[in-house]
Amino acid sequence: MHHSSEPAVRDPLKPWKHLLYPPLRLTLLTPNMMKGLFAICIFAVFSFCYFSAFPTPKWRSNCADCDPTLIHPSFRQFVGGGGEEKTTISHILFGIGGSAETWSSRRHYCELWWKPNVTRGYVWLDEEPGKTGEPWPKTSPPYKVSADTSRFKYTNWYGSRSAIRIARIVKESFELGLENVRWFVLGDDDTVFFTENLVNVLNKYDHKQMYYIGGNSESVEQNLVHSYTMGYGGGGFAISYPLAAELVRILDGCIDRYAEFYGSDLKIGGCMSEIGVPVTKELGFHQMDIRGSPFGLLSAHPLAPLVSLHHLDYVQSLFPGTNRVDSVKRLIQAYKSDPSRTLQQSFCYDPIRNWSISVSWGYNVQLYPFLVTAKDLSTPLQTFLTFGSWSQEPFTFNTRVMSLKPCERPIIFYFDRVEGFGHGRTLTMYRRPRQDNRRQCDGENYAAAYSVKGFNVSAPLLHPTIWNKAPRRECCEIMKDANGVLEVRIRGCKERESVTPP
Repeated sequence: MHHSSEPAVRDPLKPWKHLLYPPLRLTLLTPNMMKGLFAICIFAVFSFCYFSAFPTPKWRSNCADCDPTLIHPSFRQFVGGGGEEKTTISHILFGIGGSAETWSSRRHYCELWWKPNVTRGYVWLDEEPGKTGEPWPKTSPPYKVSADTSRFKYTNWYGSRSAIRIARIVKESFELGLENVRWFVLGDDDTVFFTENLVNVLNKYDHKQMYYIGGNSESVEQNLVHSYTMGYGGGGFAISYPLAAELVRILDGCIDRYAEFYGSDLKIGGCMSEIGVPVTKELGFHQMDIRGSPFGLLSAHPLAPLVSLHHLDYVQSLFPGTNRVDSVKRLIQAYKSDPSRTLQQSFCYDPIRNWSISVSWGYNVQLYPFLVTAKDLSTPLQTFLTFGSWSQEPFTFNTRVMSLKPCERPIIFYFDRVEGFGHGRTLTMYRRPRQDNRRQCDGENYAAAYSVKGFNVSAPLLHPTIWNKAPRRECCEIMKDANGVLEVRIRGCKERESVTPP
């Protein structure tokens, strides 16, 4: 056998070459053909780049069976044009679940945020409200009566069939065909929305895409019984117009498929799973599935705008010495002067007296006559129990113990009033409750702290665009002690500045 001095190169296709077509000879490609192929390639690349940069200006539904007559012409108009305006309150249609029997006792929460001729939407009732003979309040949202739902199945043994009716609010709202609706926002009759912050949150998202935005329960047991993958209805959730169009198509069949589900929000969540859209969680939606005092939860609010509060009849008043509705009114007083800053927490230290100060803007100031780490100050004091079993735990966030010992508790100053400070700043004032019957600490460090009469906190208006940036808590500093009133200034943190105990 002949052996070449060079290594043999094997052709793996050689045994099958007789099965292949004979190779093309390059001599067949004339110069004109080469030029033609080159021109075709150039055109194809240009077309691909153009349609990638300038897609067809219309909303493409994933639903081939959707009735195009359901899509309002105003929606096609604003998704097709360029340079569209930002989302405003006029682009939101609220759907509030209520009942004719309980509206008179629960409408006060809704009327705290509803603005006639500004906000759009309806309270959806189970029947006409005229039994008492009283006219429908002008300060309430207009109402509509839900359609009959007796044909639907409901097999949850401990729930109420009203869940079906409330789940269909989004469908009935959509089918009204109102113009210029970008978002459907659903809530309960005892949900308090902070609408300016809600608008700012929704502006973070493209309303032409399918979005389902809300929050979970604070109590782990509620999330386990119901779901972690849904927006809880009491805290409220938002559905973009394109997603609502998809949801409306399958909702009625979906309600029957999930007949064993307890609540309307859980049924909606099941339908969203079929569409394939997960809930986008925003930390400012508060289901408030807690019992007891909300003080600890709201005093360490997450770095997110306050969007909603719920279950206010199930917790203690936000402020001591006031009823529940009036306490929310006081919080709204601060909110109106600086919506984005409401409940935002800042903390700082007095290095001379070794004091730690935590400011929950518009709500309270806590004074600790000792050093507390930033990690502890940002962790909610557990002043509450779980919603269902009234247990100490677990929650979906960390908590720290609210000690019963007076020498381990903070001295609390509650929001009293707000004043304009000029040049885009506010001055909020915090005072101790007039009747504070709790046992006091007799330690030397507390003696000086008890002499503090209050806090005056100055802060610049917090621009809502801050929520489009990487989150960072703002810093504060103690300016001076003026006749027992400590003046504190909140400001943006400086470069290489941290809130570190002295």
